Amino acid sequence: MKKLTFYMGIALLLAACNNEKKSPYLSVEGKTMGTYYKITYQDSLNRDFSAPIDSLLKAVNHEISTYEPNSTISQFNQADSVFDLGLNFESYSQCIEHPANCGQVVNRHFYTNLLAARAAHDRTDKAFDPTIMPLVNYWGFGYTPHKAVEKVDSLAVDSLIKYVGFEKMSTVDENGFAVLKKSSPGVQLDFGGTGQGYGIDIVAELLELKGIKNYLVDIGGESRARGKNPNGEWWTIGINTPKSDAEITDFTRVIQLQDMSVSTSGNYRNFHEMDGQKYSHFISPFTGFPEKSNLLSASVFGKDCLMPDALATGFMVLGLEKSFTLASSLEGIEALFIYSDDQGNLQVKYTPGVEKMFVTN
Repeated sequence: MKKLTFYMGIALLLAACNNEKKSPYLSVEGKTMGTYYKITYQDSLNRDFSAPIDSLLKAVNHEISTYEPNSTISQFNQADSVFDLGLNFESYSQCIEHPANCGQVVNRHFYTNLLAARAAHDRTDKAFDPTIMPLVNYWGFGYTPHKAVEKVDSLAVDSLIKYVGFEKMSTVDENGFAVLKKSSPGVQLDFGGTGQGYGIDIVAELLELKGIKNYLVDIGGESRARGKNPNGEWWTIGINTPKSDAEITDFTRVIQLQDMSVSTSGNYRNFHEMDGQKYSHFISPFTGFPEKSNLLSASVFGKDCLMPDALATGFMVLGLEKSFTLASSLEGIEALFIYSDDQGNLQVKYTPGVEKMFVTN
């Protein structure tokens, strides 16, 4: 009897393993944040999460998109000096500790992006600054019509840069609720450097709350991976070759994401051209002008995607050497930089932990 029970136990275990291997992988695709999203996940229950994912991303956009005139961030940008966020600090803290209880926390998406932006601002010695919005609009990369500046007006840049700087806004606690204050009506926020990374993490959080262990969340080429792909291998992604004429499938490196996230920023696709000169959408909060350097793209790796997203943007402002030094010092962060040498050839530089991620065959 004991032997039979033992064999039956082995049989049940093998059956469970086989069922797990045969669990289907499903895909959800759509549009968000001005780009695409694609989520692939394994679920033995064959559940379709397209509706809750789409609803969640719409809720995020309604708080952080400057392209929605009634979004939270747009309301803040249009406010004079005080903006009541309506967020309860105690409820928000409970939400962070227990994500399943986040549903009724007003403007939590906005506030999380604000906190992450402030952290990235500090880590990059102010190179990452979400108050850059007035200058992003001036250079034609913001929510105003996308068009190149016909003639650069340094006086106009000087008049706008006075609104840039995290010290020009603050969050105060009024009876347990968050109220935002800014020094001038001209102070505006832009979460373009954190939004996609945050969207990825919040979708991943939803999947994990549903018990999903194997998944890849991709929004506009930024990704977060957990577990294995349908072939039982680590998820792989490609680092695009940073040339404006390169195909979307032209990769400089292919990377294995072993329970990691990656965000890449580059100046080779989103740019304007004036008088034969290209200028990118990475605006320096120090000068007010688009940053010029030999750094073409920065790919940042971390456990989650929000901070790598912000750091990748900040690195493009800092340039190659400062970014490499900073990336090498940050715990839990790895980075790969593609730059142009003196002869115009593409070169790659990366922190030590990146090499083990390379797919070599």
